[in-house]
Amino acid sequence: MEHSFIDQYSTLDSLIHRLDPRTKVIAAIAFVLAVVVTPITEWPALLGYFAFIGILTLMSRLPILYVVKRVLLIIPFVVLIGVFNIFRTGEPLATVHVWHWQLSVTHEGLLTFANVSAKAIICSLALVLLSSTTSFTNLLRAMQTLRMPKVLVMTLSFAYRYLFVLIDEAMRMWRARDSRNFGGRWIWQIGTIGNMIGTLFIRSYERGERVYAAMVSRGYEGQVRGMDSLSFAPVDAWFAAIGMLFLAAMCILVVLW
Repeated sequence: MEHSFIDQYSTLDSLIHRLDPRTKVIAAIAFVLAVVVTPITEWPALLGYFAFIGILTLMSRLPILYVVKRVLLIIPFVVLIGVFNIFRTGEPLATVHVWHWQLSVTHEGLLTFANVSAKAIICSLALVLLSSTTSFTNLLRAMQTLRMPKVLVMTLSFAYRYLFVLIDEAMRMWRARDSRNFGGRWIWQIGTIGNMIGTLFIRSYERGERVYAAMVSRGYEGQVRGMDSLSFAPVDAWFAAIGMLFLAAMCILVVLW
C-alpha cells in the first residue's frame, strides 16, 4: 500500500536541503522557543516570524500545497485546545447560552485564542520545513549527536519505521470487516471496532517483541546508524549567524515595542 512519508521531499536540491541536520535542528528549536515566549500582544513580531519561515519555505522549493496540507493537520487540535480560552474571565463581548450554563465570550479570550493559533501555525511551518528537507535517518542522527535522550531518539526511529506497517495491518482488518457485510446502526458497531482495536494492539505488541529479538540477535546496540557523514560547512555558519541575528532583532523589537 502507498503511504505519504514525511521526508518524501528530502532529496530535493536547495540551500535548506544542503544544510547540516544538526544546524537545522538547533535552528528549529531556537526558532520555536522564540515564537513561544513572544508576549501575547506582540503581533508585529509574530508577523516577522511568519515572514521569515515563509521565505525559508520558498527557498526550500517544497510544494506549497504539500506544506499547507501538513500545517492544516494541526488545526483541529489547536481549535480543540484553544477554543476554551474564548470564555476566560474579562470584559464580555457576547453571551452564549448552552443548556443551563451561560458562557461569556471575552476580549482577552479571543486574543488568547488568536495568539495560540498563530503560534501553532508558525511552529508547525518550522517543523514541516525541518522534517521535509532532512531525511529522517539524518534527523535522528543529528538528535543523537546533540545528546538528546536516547529513549526519545529510538522511539521516534521505531515509530517512523513501523507506523506504516501498523497502518497496513489496520487497513487489512478494515477491509476484512467490510467484506463480511458489516453495517447497521453505530451502536452495533462499537463492539466490533473495540475488538479490532484490541486485536491491533496485541498484534503490534507481538510484532515489536519479534522485531526487538531479531535486532538484538544481529548486534543491535541502541545506536542510529547511516551511510552519510554529518559535517559542518561555511554555509551552516552563515545560516546560523543570520538566524541568530534575526532572532536578536525580534527580541529587540519586542523590548522596544
